[in-house]
Amino acid sequence: MTYARNDAVGQYGEQVAARHLESHGMTILDRRWTCRWGELDIVARDGATIVFCEVKTRTSQRHGTGFEAVSTRKAQRLRRAASAWLQAHGLEPLGVRIDVVSVRIPRRGGPVVERVSGVA
Repeated sequence: MTYARNDAVGQYGEQVAARHLESHGMTILDRRWTCRWGELDIVARDGATIVFCEVKTRTSQRHGTGFEAVSTRKAQRLRRAASAWLQAHGLEPLGVRIDVVSVRIPRRGGPVVERVSGVA
């Protein structure tokens, strides 16, 4: 897969994930926010909790599942990026959570979305 195709698949997965989160009552606050620690795919509000979502989109499981792609090192970078986002926006929310949203795009049918809350 080329970089352009990977980026297009990733962007599509983020759109699917954002709709999924909104359908569960969350409000999208930011998308693709970058800092020295990396990129936050989606920042959302779930009641009084700010949720930082890492979106992993797969067209196959050849390279593992989306959940398997979030290593301990990646989780540490997500925590640092989340802290930077909160500081940049001057927020001190009641709760903070990091979720992983896995979007699988099968050859046939619609995308399959799974979310694991509080991974890091």
